[in-house]
Amino acid sequence: MRIAVTGSIATDHLLQFRGRFTEQLLADSLDRVSLSFLAEELEIRRGGVAANIAYGLGRLGLTPYLVGAAGVDFADYQLWLKRNGVDTDSITVSDSRHTARFVCTTDAEQNQIATFYAGAMTEARDISLHPLIERTGGLDMVIVSPNDPEAMLRHTRECIALGIPFAADPSQQLAHLGRSEVRALLDHPRLLFTNEYESALLQERAGWTEAQILGRVGSWVTTLGDRGVRVQRAGHRPLRVPAVTTAPVVDPTGVGDAFRAGFLAAGAWRLGEPAAARLGCALATLALETVGTQEYSPRAQVLLDRLRHTYGPGAAAQLAPFLEVPA
Repeated sequence: MRIAVTGSIATDHLLQFRGRFTEQLLADSLDRVSLSFLAEELEIRRGGVAANIAYGLGRLGLTPYLVGAAGVDFADYQLWLKRNGVDTDSITVSDSRHTARFVCTTDAEQNQIATFYAGAMTEARDISLHPLIERTGGLDMVIVSPNDPEAMLRHTRECIALGIPFAADPSQQLAHLGRSEVRALLDHPRLLFTNEYESALLQERAGWTEAQILGRVGSWVTTLGDRGVRVQRAGHRPLRVPAVTTAPVVDPTGVGDAFRAGFLAAGAWRLGEPAAARLGCALATLALETVGTQEYSPRAQVLLDRLRHTYGPGAAAQLAPFLEVPA
């Protein structure tokens, strides 16, 4: 499958705070917040939702087309993505802005406080999918992940006009989108990705019930943390897949992106949604055990062992022929 992943490309600044945020929040002073957290560790990593998803797909042996806007500081990051199987020829590089920045502090209970600087991402609204379609001869799937809102709407409209199946993944941008924008992004995508919190927020932002949203999407995939994943389709019983057992959590940033990469890869191999959810959960654990969103290595034997342990030998055997990926 020819998969285009549109969305953010960013640099992550990940800080670790050994205490708990809640210990510094005073219930009677929330209207005058001035907080300072002493971070004892700092990791500077490559990130951005679209880039993270594309990295996972590339490492699983697919060659995704990454579509987005990056800054004048993008050269080394671009080489990294290419080395990991990502086509970067459709990325717009700004002449004046820096690549977007994601600054996130995680406390001892894995709570997070984050700030996002859009930077060059604001130029993504000027990107059209047409040059990529002409270059590739057509696309089989487009992922519309968090991006400049105008870019998200543009790519959605292009997919609808051209009859290209697409996946809606609004996630972090839900808080910044109006009702009409959210509804536009839900114009019959083949897939809708959310986590449990975003599932509720999506309904509030769209002004639609769960049933109404299900009537407008193909499959609604909701990650549930350590409870696994739920896949819903209108008129069908929900599919529930348990999470893969993981070692102690190291860094939760980018775990959802890794899940999406695994789910989309199995979909590209036409293995069905149960297998897609299982591979997504297995890949997510690798990201969960690694600092940084593009530092995990999806070695075939590790993935197969986890699939076998959680879901049984049949699940591992189904995916084994597709997981002969480089270490």
